[in-house]
Amino acid sequence: MSVTADGDLAQLSRRLRPALMSYFVRRVRSHAEAEDLTQDVFVRLSTVDTDSFQSADAYVFRIAANLLADRSRRDKVRRRHVGEQLTLKDRDVDPLDPDRVSDGRRALSVLADRLWSLPDRSRAMFVLYRIEGMNKRSIAEAFGCSISTVDKQVAFAMAHLMLSRDETS
Repeated sequence: MSVTADGDLAQLSRRLRPALMSYFVRRVRSHAEAEDLTQDVFVRLSTVDTDSFQSADAYVFRIAANLLADRSRRDKVRRRHVGEQLTLKDRDVDPLDPDRVSDGRRALSVLADRLWSLPDRSRAMFVLYRIEGMNKRSIAEAFGCSISTVDKQVAFAMAHLMLSRDETS
């Protein structure tokens, strides 16, 4: 029988759908998932010419068994992934997820805006000290001021940036 013709596929569906549903429900214990798997069988079957097979019924159930095996492998991979994620939590490693990335970008944007809202001198001293790692003495010499002034400017900048962090939380 060729199931590439719509009539043949419909006939095969009417004849085998109840048996396939029963086969899947016994194995997956979910009527909705059994319905999806049954539909997948007929989708796969619609692209195959079964004239070369001795028994189209046996071929249909071979497709069904393969779908269950694929489902089992997929579930195994998902369970392993969840287990790995739980293990990462025990190691204080945060997984990257879209929400976390989005939140981080938003926080970084707010921080950058607050940094640019600082007076030029305070921003420059803060960037040189905290980001570039330059020592306070070198910064003081470059700006022609005391180390105490650099301390005050860096502290002012930190307070300004911490205020922005508290506002976004």
